[in-house]
Amino acid sequence: MSGTLAATVVSMRTFVPAKDFRASQDFYRELGFEIRPITSDLADVRLKEFSFILQNFYVEDWASNFMMYLHVSDVDAWWHRIDAAEFPTRYGVRRPRPPRLEPWGAKVAHIFDPSGVLWHLAEHAPAECGTG
Repeated sequence: MSGTLAATVVSMRTFVPAKDFRASQDFYRELGFEIRPITSDLADVRLKEFSFILQNFYVEDWASNFMMYLHVSDVDAWWHRIDAAEFPTRYGVRRPRPPRLEPWGAKVAHIFDPSGVLWHLAEHAPAECGTG
């Protein structure tokens, strides 16, 4: 892509599936995301300048193989929020996995949303704290 076109890019976002659109919005809101309706079947789900589009669309094979990666500076703080929320009891999601050090150097916790989307919440060692 030419430098001219690259300079026009404002953002890059993904569409995340929702089996139960309302429950998914509530789940993400409890995690700390701001939810802004776009249409009756789409919502902007945002943390500061980072966002994705939640869609009222679900295919099990797709959702159960879908993953999101959230690079954070304090995975333990996120874990305390996740653990205290009791999401498995309240949303019927799979039990979240507490933070652990991965062989590649990041400390990662895992949580599943109500549609089965797997989130990786990762804290990188200072030497690995790039933008990706």
